[in-house]
Amino acid sequence: MEHIAALLLIVGCSGDLGECQELPAPTPIYETFEECQAEMPASRRELDGQAPRVLATCVYVDPALEYEDATIEWDITKDGKLVGSIEPATSYNVAMQQDHRTTRH
Repeated sequence: MEHIAALLLIVGCSGDLGECQELPAPTPIYETFEECQAEMPASRRELDGQAPRVLATCVYVDPALEYEDATIEWDITKDGKLVGSIEPATSYNVAMQQDHRTTRH
């Protein structure tokens, strides 16, 4: 199994950054954070035209954590920068989801 050190996150936004959505990265995973950063400009250019503004960032993957049930959390800062992180699901979140499904039946 290969070691993953970084994920490439690419987001396409409206011109005013009011509406954004994730775009599929050409190569989403990298063995080193530096490799992700080196490939980011070319990957971003490849998706230019998919949205008025295309933003990208490399998200560090902590090898000490297990990410079986994790989510990528991202936001656009006030100065227009894309920031992201990987957040492992907690047992509390899973329990809440199970409770929610149970009450719907």
